Amino acid sequence: MNSSCLRNAYAEGHYVLPPLPYGDASLEPLICAETLYLHHDKHHAAYVAGANAALETLQLINAGELSTAHASAACQNFAFNLGGHILHSLYWENLAPKGVHLRTDSLLSEAIDAEFGSYVAFEKLYTAVALAVQGSGWAVLGVDPISRRLIISGICKHHEVLVPSFSPLLVCDVWEHAYYLTWSNDRKGYINAFMQHINWTVVNERYEKALRNEF
Repeated sequence: MNSSCLRNAYAEGHYVLPPLPYGDASLEPLICAETLYLHHDKHHAAYVAGANAALETLQLINAGELSTAHASAACQNFAFNLGGHILHSLYWENLAPKGVHLRTDSLLSEAIDAEFGSYVAFEKLYTAVALAVQGSGWAVLGVDPISRRLIISGICKHHEVLVPSFSPLLVCDVWEHAYYLTWSNDRKGYINAFMQHINWTVVNERYEKALRNEF
C-alpha cells in the first residue's frame, strides 16, 4: 500500500503512529475532539505498540532466544495489531473536515457506476454493510485482485481479509470507540455523517494505484 499515511506508519525498523492530517476538532460534528484524541492517541497507538511488541517477540524466537512455543500467539498478536494499525492509518487519511466530492470524471466514479449502478446505490449498500457488521469491525470498499472489480465487505477483526492481495480503498471504523462519545448507540447516524466526510481524492488515488498493482 502506497498511501502517504502508510509511508508515515513505519520508520527506522519500528511501526510508528502517523500524525493526524487535521486538527482534533476538525471532524466535528462527525467525531468530537475528545473521541478523535482517544481514538488516535490511545486506541491506535495501542495497536502500534502491540505490533512492535509482537514483532520483537517473533525476532527473539527467530534468534533462538525464545521457544517456538510462543510463535503461534505472537503471530496472531502481530496480525491483529498490524491490521489495526494499517486500517486506522487508512481511516484517518480517507476522511476530511468538509469532505471532498468524488469527481464524476474519475476512474473510481466510473467503476462505482459500472459495479453498483450509481453512487447512490453504492452509498446505500456500503451503509447497509457497515450497519450489519456484528459487534466491532469495519466496512471496506476494495478491489478484487483477480477480476479488478470493486467489492464491499465487512471485517469483524483487524486481521481478517476478504482475499489475499485485496486492496482496501475506503474504510469505515464501526468499533464503538470510533463514535460512541459523539453518537452514543446511533451507528447509522455516525455512518451517514462519515459518508459526508470522505476524502474521495485520496480514495480515487488508492484505486488508481491498485489498478497499477502499487497497493
